[in-house]
Amino acid sequence: MLLLRSYGALTLCQAVLTRCPGRPTAASRRWLSMERYSTQERGRPNTAEYRLYFKNGDGQFISPFHDIPLYPETDKDVDVPAKKSKPNWNKNVFNMVVEVPRWTNAKMEIATKEPLNPIKQDVKKGKLRYVANIFPHKGYIWNYGALPQTWEDPKHKDESTKCCGDNDPIDVCEIGSKVCSRGEVIIVKPLGVLGLIDEGEMDWKIIAINIDDPEADKFNDIEDVRKHKPGYLEATVDWLKSYKVPDGKPENQFGFNSEFKNKDFAIEVIKKTHSYWIDLVNKSDKTDIDCKSVTVIDSPFCCSKEEAESIVKSAPSTGNQSPIPSEVDVWHFLKS
Repeated sequence: MLLLRSYGALTLCQAVLTRCPGRPTAASRRWLSMERYSTQERGRPNTAEYRLYFKNGDGQFISPFHDIPLYPETDKDVDVPAKKSKPNWNKNVFNMVVEVPRWTNAKMEIATKEPLNPIKQDVKKGKLRYVANIFPHKGYIWNYGALPQTWEDPKHKDESTKCCGDNDPIDVCEIGSKVCSRGEVIIVKPLGVLGLIDEGEMDWKIIAINIDDPEADKFNDIEDVRKHKPGYLEATVDWLKSYKVPDGKPENQFGFNSEFKNKDFAIEVIKKTHSYWIDLVNKSDKTDIDCKSVTVIDSPFCCSKEEAESIVKSAPSTGNQSPIPSEVDVWHFLKS
């Protein structure tokens, strides 16, 4: 595979997925945490100019879409901390970039069409987008974000739903107890997936939990969510179905009769979207996705750290935040 030399985490991934003989066990590894990444704000918060850029542990500006590995890197041959039980470390786990902290309304997202793909607030018809509060919910009901190095290919038609991908990284709804911060990079284990169809496009929603959550060991598949967090899955379907209705749009639809598929299905979806991303960053032909990266050195879109730094410096300077519109706090009551 051409790109394996560029990000060592992929080679680790292959070992984990194929259970290579002689590899160190998961229990003898310690995952490198989100401390390896930091963020830098540019522009004024709550405005269309606001951007959140990412740095790696070496202080280089990077793309959270392309440079943060899907599979967490590890410190080898270090015992798992005592507070972690070994079963929790033997699962397939992935990096997640948090775009939207739970209970907030601003529709923040990785800017896939901009250099270095900073997090920005989505804009529609010249206005910043905020999700409506639909009773009894306040803002997003999970920590919401994306898996780096994944891509829902708009040219790929899903065999089950007959819908093509939405041209974005795959989305994650993280259900842990901690309210995360925007731009935080956490390690999650998938529990299942919901096949949302958003305006005719396939928009998978991975249901996952932060492996550092105090109750993470209780959650190993989608039925564990139903058991330990009763009502959460039903609320997830209700929220995703209805969140655009206050804006005058129809309810979203779902594949598989609105049923959640299990952990194994979710991992297969992640692996497929990862393979689509590999194809994406290897292509030299024109695409509307900006694939500029600093560490994917075999990609034709790889740039120098100096170029990456100049991109960030060219963004507007950080300033005082603008007030959030008062209508964002309105509660909407929808008829069933």
